Amino acid sequence: MVGGGVASATDAIETVQYSSEEIRAITDTCRQMGRKHTTAHAYTVEAIRHAVDNGVKGIEHGNLIDKATAEYLAEKGIFLTPTLSCYGIMVREPFEDFLPPDGQVKNKEVMKDGLQALKLAEEAGVTVCYGSDLLTSMHALQTEEFTVRAEILSSPAILRHATINVAKMLGKEGLLGEIKPGALADLLILDANPLEDITVLDRPEDHLLAVIKEGRVAFSSLPALKTVEDEAKEDSRRRLKKRARLV
Repeated sequence: MVGGGVASATDAIETVQYSSEEIRAITDTCRQMGRKHTTAHAYTVEAIRHAVDNGVKGIEHGNLIDKATAEYLAEKGIFLTPTLSCYGIMVREPFEDFLPPDGQVKNKEVMKDGLQALKLAEEAGVTVCYGSDLLTSMHALQTEEFTVRAEILSSPAILRHATINVAKMLGKEGLLGEIKPGALADLLILDANPLEDITVLDRPEDHLLAVIKEGRVAFSSLPALKTVEDEAKEDSRRRLKKRARLV
């Protein structure tokens, strides 16, 4: 938390937190332990630069960046994870009172500039990643992030945010976010093309046909594609029938 937060009760969005020495202690320790990536909550230009100048490799939120800061992030190879869906969700029923009054004021402040910040980052060439920052039961609405970003960005760009870009951030290129030999085979089967309309991912009840996790079918509404549990049940029934015939 290198700056103030929307839900933080005692600090303003504009505050810049931790000394340079403290942040360096964190990022240096992570690097020495072989963990190359550190990320920080930051909304403002001052907080973002404070984090990056002291070794942080990723920024969460970043709603109040300007063009120069976006270009700075791109130059430094910093990952940016905007979380735009949460602000709109927290001002509508049944979550309109989730934040205290001062938090609601801060929420409006960062929501106002969030889309523009995303546009600046994409145009500057920042590696933008997918995230929602949704809490508690609101997490079920995380796919709304696709719809929010679609207001200003193309579907292919947003799909990259949720696949190959996050794989790069996590150091999992070739394993996550791609369909290729050696990857983990995490797949969605849809009846619509998200490259043409990314918002289909925000309506799984209408478009999601199956989920494959690490090459195993975890969910399926397709009769020809059985889940691991379905196959186990069928195998059990076959064994029971065979046993009954033997008896």
